[in-house]
Amino acid sequence: MIHFENVHKRYPSGRDALSGVSFELEKGEMAFLTGPSGAGKSTLLKLIALIERPTRGTVLVNSQNTSRIRRRQIPHFRRRIGIVFQDHKLLNDRTIFDNVALPLVIAAQRRREIERRVRAALDQVGLLGREKLSPLTLSAGEQQRVGIARAVASRPDLVIADEPTGNLDPELSLEIMQLFGRFNDVGVTILIATHDLELVEQLGHRRLRLEAGRVIAGHTKERRDD
Repeated sequence: MIHFENVHKRYPSGRDALSGVSFELEKGEMAFLTGPSGAGKSTLLKLIALIERPTRGTVLVNSQNTSRIRRRQIPHFRRRIGIVFQDHKLLNDRTIFDNVALPLVIAAQRRREIERRVRAALDQVGLLGREKLSPLTLSAGEQQRVGIARAVASRPDLVIADEPTGNLDPELSLEIMQLFGRFNDVGVTILIATHDLELVEQLGHRRLRLEAGRVIAGHTKERRDD
């Protein structure tokens, strides 16, 4: 599903965000991307979503070499990727329904299909029946659930999340991570950047650790004995 081979990323300022990163994430796998602030976690996710491009090296996502994807092809490429942000990035002047529907509207889905998928996604995150409300009426944890519903409404093969529990208390953080786990149980590949090592250890999935732009642990999937 995801393959990085000797990937480097240098920003115009001269800062090296990633240096020689290589790893693979299999289809249907769930993993956590950990490391201190500035280690390169957000940059790595941006390369997967084609928000940024590598300076050198190869990034494959679902067998597609991202360096060969032209700018006009990026929106179509992103339809198979769900993206969850730490700060939700919800439109507060739109309803919950409209927020979740946004990627489907952009993809020109039919209205009936949009309604079906939005309600199904809200049901999966426990917010069905609240679609006419404003995001401002929700708690931080509920707003993050809306963000997750928006990410999965298009039925992506892959979901990436950048510190999705960074603003939540430990109990809500566990609920959100378990929600990602339920999507993984039905075959969605999940990669989550997080600094919450205690939560990562509690959940037990594979961990890729970045330090100073390099993967120092988790290059390959470790076998777990039942």
